[in-house]
Amino acid sequence: MTNRERFKRIFRYEPIDYLPAYFFGTWKETKARWLTEGLTGDAEELLAGGNLGPQIEGMGPDWEPDIWSGHGLVNFHPIGNYPYEELSRTKEYRIYRNSLGAVIKESLTSNSIPHTIKPALEPTRKSWEAFRRFLDPTQSNRYPADLPQLAQAYSAVDRPLVFMGGSLYGYLRDWMGVENISLLMYDDPELMREMVSYMADFFMAVYEPVLRYVTFDLCYIFEDCCGANGPLFSPRFYNEFFSEPYQRLFKFYRDRGVEFIMLDSDGYVEPMITCWLDSGVDILFPMEIGTWNTDLCALRKQYGKRLRMFGGVNKHLISQGGPALERHLDSYKCIVQEGGFLPIPDHRIPPECSYQKFLAYLETFNRIYNG
Repeated sequence: MTNRERFKRIFRYEPIDYLPAYFFGTWKETKARWLTEGLTGDAEELLAGGNLGPQIEGMGPDWEPDIWSGHGLVNFHPIGNYPYEELSRTKEYRIYRNSLGAVIKESLTSNSIPHTIKPALEPTRKSWEAFRRFLDPTQSNRYPADLPQLAQAYSAVDRPLVFMGGSLYGYLRDWMGVENISLLMYDDPELMREMVSYMADFFMAVYEPVLRYVTFDLCYIFEDCCGANGPLFSPRFYNEFFSEPYQRLFKFYRDRGVEFIMLDSDGYVEPMITCWLDSGVDILFPMEIGTWNTDLCALRKQYGKRLRMFGGVNKHLISQGGPALERHLDSYKCIVQEGGFLPIPDHRIPPECSYQKFLAYLETFNRIYNG
């Protein structure tokens, strides 16, 4: 059974030969630690990869780079025309203007989320009409000149074929900021609907040439719309702004052979699950356990096989190891056996986890699920 077929069979609820071990990468600081503890490979290359990887012997082939267009088939990002400008720098951070015009403060000492000082997109029609030129799907530099040949080679790899299929909230939130997009839903719902609808149209247009050549297995949707206390908007607002455009987008992908739609949101996601499933989402990721203690077995009982899950392994228990980790993994055996669930760490492995503890996790994973 190939890696690609095994991955698909899990989410089809079909028998597999063994359960593969995956993860969602590591912090850069984690890799730096692991390189001092026995991780082999080119240190410069590993650290340049940021949060990606590393690929460790005995794990399934890394699925993540392709969601950021690591396959090189398309540039789905806004293409700005502002020249990069560094505005200030200290030993701890730098402040710069990026190609979209946003002013960003970025740490130079740790792997933290950058702080936006001035957003690229203001919550006004004038700003949206100016910003939208960066989201022109017809820009020729979105595709490689040898797209058919690259697509043919990519279609032959032995890993799940994955692509970033869109973001109707998450990207707009990144460009505007949480406060601005939250107020926009109240202050100008017509403009909010227009933005969301355009984003759906943009992703369909930008992927249409690629989907002529590749039949992807998995569409990855980035939202990150939930925190420790729940979603950043209500299910009512989801249905008002996002449900119909997502249904349109997902139908477009399915009509072109995409088998699974997977939505990514950290945090306490349970209030949104019904909305997402009703829109056509198949798989939820990364099913963070968090302080709210997500119960994946209870969610499977509640939603049945309609809900597939990818994630759910408490990353902090990996560094702890021992009986607590064993009990945690063992608690998932019933839904692993049922299918439609692939347990992986519920986000990036933090630097508190030693390389030896992670290798011990892989041994425990295989003993419990494949022993």
